[in-house]
Amino acid sequence: MAHIPYVPYEEAQGTLAELYRRYGGPNMHVDHIIRVHSLNPPSMEHHVKLYAHLMRGPSPLSRAQREMIAVTVSGVNRCFY
Repeated sequence: MAHIPYVPYEEAQGTLAELYRRYGGPNMHVDHIIRVHSLNPPSMEHHVKLYAHLMRGPSPLSRAQREMIAVTVSGVNRCFY
């Protein structure tokens, strides 16, 4: 498994701290797939916007169908999350 360094929540400053608050909710928990962008905060914001568009934007697929595809791909790729 690859190891990607990230900025811990308590060390985040400026834009990154704001993104952690925005995407982490009240407990500041950001999913690992988003947190790996912590060394490049603009890419974190772009990733979240892309995901939102893919999962909730206009599509002939329902939200449930999109989630099923995501779960299946994660399973095939042996993603632990």
